[in-house]
Amino acid sequence: MDKTAEAQLKTFIAKFESKNQAFIRALRGALKKRLPTANELVYDNHNFFVIAYCSTERASDAVLSLAADANGIGLHFYLGARLPDPHKILLGSGVQNRFVRLESVDTLSRPEIEALIAAAVTQTKTPLAASGNGETHHPFYFAEAETPQKISQVTSSRRLFQPASLATSTKRS
Repeated sequence: MDKTAEAQLKTFIAKFESKNQAFIRALRGALKKRLPTANELVYDNHNFFVIAYCSTERASDAVLSLAADANGIGLHFYLGARLPDPHKILLGSGVQNRFVRLESVDTLSRPEIEALIAAAVTQTKTPLAASGNGETHHPFYFAEAETPQKISQVTSSRRLFQPASLATSTKRS
């Protein structure tokens, strides 16, 4: 386990209101259980906090990701435009990415969501490992920051993940 990535994950989650912190942790737990061999890449993506579930340590090998901001959390499918969607639940109109909004952890158990996750797993360029446990990694742009303090400085200087309505609590997750 990458302790620096875990520290960064906790820092990102701590920026949310307490109810959303619990929601993010519960979704993360459910996805780690559903995709135990996937690697987690934890990063900010402009105005979103993202946990990508990947077959490798590369974001381009993401099967799906959680993207959270002050307005909610979505389950994003990196190659979602290619997924079968007979229930028409996928949102987005981009060339590649599609998503569903998550109202609760139970949303992940809905049959149509399970079908999308299963289809996303089968369409990955690099398959998920058949056994073992995935690891949590900090993203490529934190490579120069060896400590959580330096990572925090890099994140603060980038000011990418700073939605105004996020809680500024220092409560740890």
